[in-house]
Amino acid sequence: MQQAEKKQRENWGSRFGFLMAAAGSAVGLGNIWRFPYLTGENGGGAFIVVYLICIVVVGLSIMTAEFAVGRRTGLAAVGAYKSQNKNWTFAGALGVLSGFFIMGFYPVVGGWSLAYMVKSVTGLLAAPEAIGDVFGGFIGAPVEPLAWMIVYLAINLVIVAKGIAGGIEKAGKVLMPTLFVLLLFIIFRSVSLPGAAAGLSFLFKPDWSAVNGSTVLAALGQAFFSLSLGMGCMITYGSYLNKKENLPSNALTVVAMDTSVAIMAGLAIFPALFAFGMEPTQGPGLVFVVVPSIFAAMGSIGTLFSVIFFAALTVAALTSSLSLMEVVVAYLIDEKSMPRKTATYLTSAIMAVMCVLSSLSLGVMSKVTVFGVGAFDFFDILTDKIFLAIGGMLLAIFVGWFMKKEDLKDELTNGGTVKFGLFEVWYNLVKFVIPVAIAVVAYFGITAIAQKSLMIFGLLIILVLAIFSKKL
Repeated sequence: MQQAEKKQRENWGSRFGFLMAAAGSAVGLGNIWRFPYLTGENGGGAFIVVYLICIVVVGLSIMTAEFAVGRRTGLAAVGAYKSQNKNWTFAGALGVLSGFFIMGFYPVVGGWSLAYMVKSVTGLLAAPEAIGDVFGGFIGAPVEPLAWMIVYLAINLVIVAKGIAGGIEKAGKVLMPTLFVLLLFIIFRSVSLPGAAAGLSFLFKPDWSAVNGSTVLAALGQAFFSLSLGMGCMITYGSYLNKKENLPSNALTVVAMDTSVAIMAGLAIFPALFAFGMEPTQGPGLVFVVVPSIFAAMGSIGTLFSVIFFAALTVAALTSSLSLMEVVVAYLIDEKSMPRKTATYLTSAIMAVMCVLSSLSLGVMSKVTVFGVGAFDFFDILTDKIFLAIGGMLLAIFVGWFMKKEDLKDELTNGGTVKFGLFEVWYNLVKFVIPVAIAVVAYFGITAIAQKSLMIFGLLIILVLAIFSKKL
């Protein structure tokens, strides 16, 4: 029966389509929003070097492992763990829960990006001194951001409901090339501005005096989170792969594309930032406040570049949120035998309610808190600081200590038909090095949270999942 089910499972229509979808899952707001401001806060070029090392050592290894687990089992996150070891079902459930919680606030930010495409041509850039106030007033409004969130979430629903080859793959084939073209367009303008050389120097001339322990931790955390690891996305996408695909090669391609977009985002922002005499250490407000100010300073052409930039940001957000929704939908299809469209509609409805709470928590419901924070920050902190790090660490432990080494080698070499000369290096990294590295990031990330009760709540959820996971 299990084999019959696997034969009926959806598959990617082509390698290109899979690569675009998987790279899209990795590429998200973390590349165009989070990476630039972390680079600005951590010394520029030196941070990028440390980040690249973390990507190669940790990110590439974990992605390869997730692809292997997904294709080996032919199941999404929960089923993949359960089929290998029922005691580990909770690790897959944690990935599904992470997808739910991330999609409780991610479409809100995606809606902001859509809105700013329109605002760019309706007067946002006309008063540069008021851009910060406009953003604060917009996200705190009770209706407008909700309307944009619904539009954004509806786009996700339509694509995911159409399935793997007919929906997610088709969208990826269009969205990812579009993202690269849009970023190249902005980069060309940014680096051609007078004074842009200072921004390029900041990006590519390492200042090692700026590197300390927190820099390394920030780089490792960004490398891990930017690749959509630890939340079941790549296990789920890997489960739709056929047995002829070269997993290590595909993982390398996806990681390279994800990293390229992050570097391109830096090239799009920092040369212009320095050209207009702005500070690189602008923090999380860099994209929605500082970047529009840059475009406003460009004059009439700035409107066009603002539209293009927020279109790129929207595309990046969309490619990631599709995979997050698919993790939950795939669970309902695999484990609850639910039709795809029904699973998608149910998932979207629940996520919409969570997003409403998140959006309103930034305005009219700002005084309503859970463990001392609003709904938006609650979902963000619970996933980014707790669930994803622990999910990635659990995956490494599971693959390194609970799966047979021979099975992994067989999967990564396609039964010996393709070469993977670095198998021993990869295996030892996953088994011994990466769990410790991720544990360090998780420890410092969790202990940095001011809301200790939220940290305890998150760990309690994981404990409950571990106890009751056999019923999932």
